Amino acid sequence: MATADLEGVVAQVLNRLKDGEIKRGDPPKNPKGTFKAVADAVAAARSSQTTLIALPLEKRREIVANIRRRAAEDVRSLAEMAHEETKLGRVEDKIKKNLLVIHKTPGPEILEPLAYTGDDGLTLIERAPYGVIASITPCTNPTETIINNGLSMLAGGNTVVYNPHPLAKGVSSYCVDLINRASMEVGGPENIMTIMGNPTIESANELLRFKGIRLNVVTGGPAVVQAAFAAGKKCIAGGPGNPPVVVDETADLEQAARGIVSGASFDNNIICCDEKEVFAVDKIYDRLVEGLQRHGAVLLRNHQITRLQKLILQPDGRHTRHEWVGKSASAYLKEIDVPFRGDPRLIICEVPFDHPFVQTELLMPILGVVRVKDVHEGIDLAVEAEHGFGHTASMYSKNIDALHRMARVVNCSIFVKNAPNYAGLGYGGEGYTSFTIASPTGEGLTTARHFTRERRCTLAGYFRYV
Repeated sequence: MATADLEGVVAQVLNRLKDGEIKRGDPPKNPKGTFKAVADAVAAARSSQTTLIALPLEKRREIVANIRRRAAEDVRSLAEMAHEETKLGRVEDKIKKNLLVIHKTPGPEILEPLAYTGDDGLTLIERAPYGVIASITPCTNPTETIINNGLSMLAGGNTVVYNPHPLAKGVSSYCVDLINRASMEVGGPENIMTIMGNPTIESANELLRFKGIRLNVVTGGPAVVQAAFAAGKKCIAGGPGNPPVVVDETADLEQAARGIVSGASFDNNIICCDEKEVFAVDKIYDRLVEGLQRHGAVLLRNHQITRLQKLILQPDGRHTRHEWVGKSASAYLKEIDVPFRGDPRLIICEVPFDHPFVQTELLMPILGVVRVKDVHEGIDLAVEAEHGFGHTASMYSKNIDALHRMARVVNCSIFVKNAPNYAGLGYGGEGYTSFTIASPTGEGLTTARHFTRERRCTLAGYFRYV
């Protein structure tokens, strides 16, 4: 689906929600695919994978298409339930995220075969499933990750067992039930996706180490990634990020201000690729800050920044207080007695480079803004603040040399030029989407290609007919 088409779908759905045309569904009493024991969840998924792989490829395409349709019809439930259960983000932005993964996650069409022919015959290279995949999903993007990874895994002929974040276990089970019912509706298996109903650290470790599962896919923080690595299996890991933004003197400042506020406030900044800190060249710094305020940001001053810092950070001054993650900007402003109008999207603070609002991934709509002497200092500091995660970075500039230098030295899975970071996910930018940005293991934006194995079949001496 093209970007313009997706934006039209999003606008249409949001209007229908406002008019009450799309109603929220009721959670099922016995959600399909939810299990108490890891062994039972794996066994059910394994049985379904055997059935799935025996079906014609066209049936797999039909299952994927119906999952997209049913998920789009129930997008309000997915967004509202996630917000109510996790207390993170904004419902309207969760609707956008869910529609993005529903419509822009590639299906079986991305698994194109490759053929070599010559005097020695024919060699055919195709993609084969791993079988049952173990997956750990986050509370920040619970349904988005299940739909995105699930469609990609299913497109490759796999089934999957999820151990969701405990804070999102209800909406995650709801999402898996929806997907299984959509599969069954068109003649597909019942348990193409299964999930732990009461996920724990113990169930996650058991799943990651379960005999016969050859691929682990995890999305989350450093602890989750390390646990997956320790399981001793092939692992695809989407890890943390701290995406910097550089704005130089050649930038369209109106475009930059609008894009930074839109991106950094998207779902209250709980997506790892959202803008986390800004480095602005001194020559345009004040005008950029004025633009950020015009587009919905609230600028804090010295004592206000100190009060906010004490509110959201633990006593060590470096780690966030989890209860403040993903709240709306107004919640922080009320708590520190800063007046505001309407529904501000973002809080901005002028801070030095070593400030925790720059160095720490807050997952809050709070943006540290650093003044730099020139674009080269901005790029160098941005690379340092990104901490080598290799996740996401962006830049607003008309200087091709500067854009080229930053793209090379920051070396991230996603680099966005002159747009909000979510353009790199395919929302307002070209290309497919992914909610597992596998920077730690090198895959980048994952698709069905990454959840399949390359298989080669050679026929010597025949079928060269040219």
